[in-house]
Amino acid sequence: MMAERKRGQDHAASGHWPLQDAKARFSELVRRVHAEGPQHVTVHGREEVVVISAAEFRRLKSSETGQSLIDAMRAAPSSDFDFDFEPIRDPAPPRDVVL
Repeated sequence: MMAERKRGQDHAASGHWPLQDAKARFSELVRRVHAEGPQHVTVHGREEVVVISAAEFRRLKSSETGQSLIDAMRAAPSSDFDFDFEPIRDPAPPRDVVL
């Protein structure tokens, strides 16, 4: 039993948690996410999920909109870079609808 607990602690120290340890020591897992970054949770030795902070999740999620790419391009040091960021949408022609 003691060897299993020691092995679980070693996994947690490396940022990899067996699921049973992650469940049993969830508060510590959350503290480590904030202190050390993403923590990996394994099931039967396979990495299944990564626990990240809410701030990191929001940062990653915002990139889906492309806003971070737009911001990076606007901040580019090249002065000859001109980019129109307004979406161009051609309205679809109206369709006949039979009711």
